[in-house]
Amino acid sequence: MKMVKYAVCAALGMLLAVGSVFAGGSKQQSGGGSQSGAQAAKIKVIFAGTEAATTGQSRMMQEVADKLNATGRFEADVQINGALSNDTDNLVTQAKTGVPLVVPSDPGRLASQFNIPDLNILMAPYVLTDMAVLQKLPDTPIFKEWQAKLEAQGITFVADMYNGFRSFYTINPVTTVADLSGLRIRGFGNNIGNALAKYLGFANIGIPWGEVLPGIQQKTLDGCEVQVATAYGSAIYEVTKNLALTKHYMLQSSFVCSTALLNQMPEADKKVFLDTIRETAQKYSGIIAQEEAGYYQQMKDKGVTITEVNLQEFQAALAPLYTNNDLGFSPGLKDRLFQELGL
Repeated sequence: MKMVKYAVCAALGMLLAVGSVFAGGSKQQSGGGSQSGAQAAKIKVIFAGTEAATTGQSRMMQEVADKLNATGRFEADVQINGALSNDTDNLVTQAKTGVPLVVPSDPGRLASQFNIPDLNILMAPYVLTDMAVLQKLPDTPIFKEWQAKLEAQGITFVADMYNGFRSFYTINPVTTVADLSGLRIRGFGNNIGNALAKYLGFANIGIPWGEVLPGIQQKTLDGCEVQVATAYGSAIYEVTKNLALTKHYMLQSSFVCSTALLNQMPEADKKVFLDTIRETAQKYSGIIAQEEAGYYQQMKDKGVTITEVNLQEFQAALAPLYTNNDLGFSPGLKDRLFQELGL
């Protein structure tokens, strides 16, 4: 217990120290002019996430940090696997207050946390099904509108990266929608997660990811819905031996940081920072897509039974979500998004 307390205190202490160092250097690092003396201080930033080190998201952040450090202008650190917090919303809130964090959230979380319901459409069940569209997304007028709404609240949406399709991992087999009825499933604790649960009939338990494996072990959960890389990296196969391949969400890692953090960077450094994150995110979208098949095979090797469910049945069960407009989409939102994406 003492070791756990020490680790938590150390992590929080490091986070506060980085924030104070950056805040103290903000005056020297503002503007876009030449730098000398005190103005040459390195820009400190932490990439903070909840996924295991093996996942594409975590590896992407490490590669970005390495690239930034190689420029000599940044001092970038990576804290993954919930080292700073297992709660993504908490990390985003810290970034919003000006702590120099880059956090991978997702469109559904951001939609709920910052009250921008239309953002949910990027991860609404069975709406976007092709990762290739994410390359076009930043150039669309609708995406720029969402960015502006986030920036008005202190957060900048830097890049959107494909992070795998999410499916159900359960103790007992799930082959039909009816099999989910009454199950306690860990899902997104936001509007999109609650809407999914409403129409598929399970109880949505929105707890931090770090509590999922022990929750299933202790039978307080019947399973979870997650992408395969995270399921494998977190050893979910140790407690659930059934995977229903519903692929209901095309998960995206939405990398966000404090708008104040960006505004305090010299223009040249800001460009390097943004370009590096965006280019590396695009690279890892492809890597993650290629690796998914391998992770499914590794799950099989660990004794997990993978069931190819009838996707039309699941899509039909979720159709009322859109006719009832549970997610509060603006009129014509889907048509506009598809038009701007060229779909």
